[in-house]
This record gives sequence, structure tokens and C-alpha cells, in this order.
Amino acid sequence: MKDRPRICVNIDHVATIRQARRTDVPDPVTAAALCELGGADGIVVHLREDRRHILDRDLRLLRKTVKTQLNLEMGATDEMVGIALDVRPDWSTLVPEKREELTTEGGLDVAGNRERIASVVKRLREGGIRTSLFIEATPAQIESAAQVGTDAVELHTGRYAETYRKDRGIQELEFLRQGRDLALEKGLIFNAGHGLTYRNVRPIVHLGGIHELNIGHDIIARAVLVGLERAVQEMVQVCVESWQCNMIPHLGPVG
Repeated sequence: MKDRPRICVNIDHVATIRQARRTDVPDPVTAAALCELGGADGIVVHLREDRRHILDRDLRLLRKTVKTQLNLEMGATDEMVGIALDVRPDWSTLVPEKREELTTEGGLDVAGNRERIASVVKRLREGGIRTSLFIEATPAQIESAAQVGTDAVELHTGRYAETYRKDRGIQELEFLRQGRDLALEKGLIFNAGHGLTYRNVRPIVHLGGIHELNIGHDIIARAVLVGLERAVQEMVQVCVESWQCNMIPHLGPVG
């Protein structure tokens, strides 16, 4: 892949801060505009069943204001499909969802719910919405994703992020590399995300073949200290520099 990976920013935690006081600030819609000014290639939001952070109002306004692309993360429910078909984001990423979790834990079980996922993917694609599935990088899940007709897979990088700079981190990176190879072999767009930070993202970029990286919490945390536009600029710079190093043959993979 010759193009650098796209950097898409998940702004859920801007809404988390707002909902802590049930007020109207900070506004995720304003945050999205600042992310785009900082160089983000897209905006990601997760409209959860319990509306713990992003609200329906946010999603509808974002659809009107986002200039790059809007990716709606959602559970594979009839309610969310209806909302997606009404709002029409550029992408819908199907994710697992549990009320008790702090953030998305693990990937969607496509292999165990193939019929249901295929039906949702079909409805979304017929509505003009491209689809991605947030999954573990296992052969069973990737092959099932290809079979249900999705456009892309987003491989879960959480275990890699948790074990970065430990012996197991190398194993998890290789696991993702193998997942990348299979996804591309199956004709799927390869995205990656979850737990990525300014410190651990470089080896992921060096995998190559990545269409899009979805990053949220670490950028928002950095933004508290330096501002959102600058925080996004810094992440884009890290990823671009990592990609450029990987494009120099004699250097080889770094990190």
C-alpha cells in the first residue's frame, strides 16, 4: 500500500466529559471541526444503546457538519440500523456492546452470528452505507467477515496495546500481521484500532497495508493538556513519520 494510513478520530470521550455534568459543553460537534482542522481524515462516534456519551442530536449534527467522513460505530440492532439508514453516515462499523463495559471489549463474533450480521450488512449497504466489522484478527472471524459481504474489517489492537513493550507484544503484532494478510487476501479493506497511543502506534503503522487507524482516548487525553487541534496534529505527524520511514527500503520495519 503506497498511501499513508488515514487517521480517524473517535470523539466519544468529548461527550463523556459533557455527560459527566449533563450540560452542553464540551460540544462533540465543535470537537469534530477542530479534529478536522488538525488534519483528521475522518470522525468516529459510537452511539450506544444507553446513550452514555454520544447522543442522537450529536450524530445528526455531525452528519451535517463533518467535511471528511463520518463513521458510526453501532451495535447490530434494529434500532441502530434504523438510525443509520435515516442519518446515512459514510461508514457504519458494527461492534459488540455490553452495558456494563467501560469501553468496547474484544471483537464482534461474526463467526457465531453470521446470519444476523449478514442481514445487517445487507440492509446498510442497500442504504448506501459502507460497512466495517470490528473483529479479532483470527482466521475464523476474518473469513466470516468476508462471507457476510462487508467492505472492511477493523482489527482489534487492544491486546497488542496492553502488551506493548512486553514479550507478548511481539506475538500480538505478528498475530495482527497475519490477520492483515488474510484480510487483504479476502479482498477486504484493512483498518485497525483500539488502545492505540502516540507511543505504541508506530509498529502498527509499520505493518503496512492499513487503510485507516481509528484512535480516540489518547488523543482526547492529550487534548486536555495541549488542545484538540494540536493533539490531532501530533498524532498525524507520528503516523506520517512512521509511514515515511517504512517507505525507505534500506531501513526496513522499525519499532
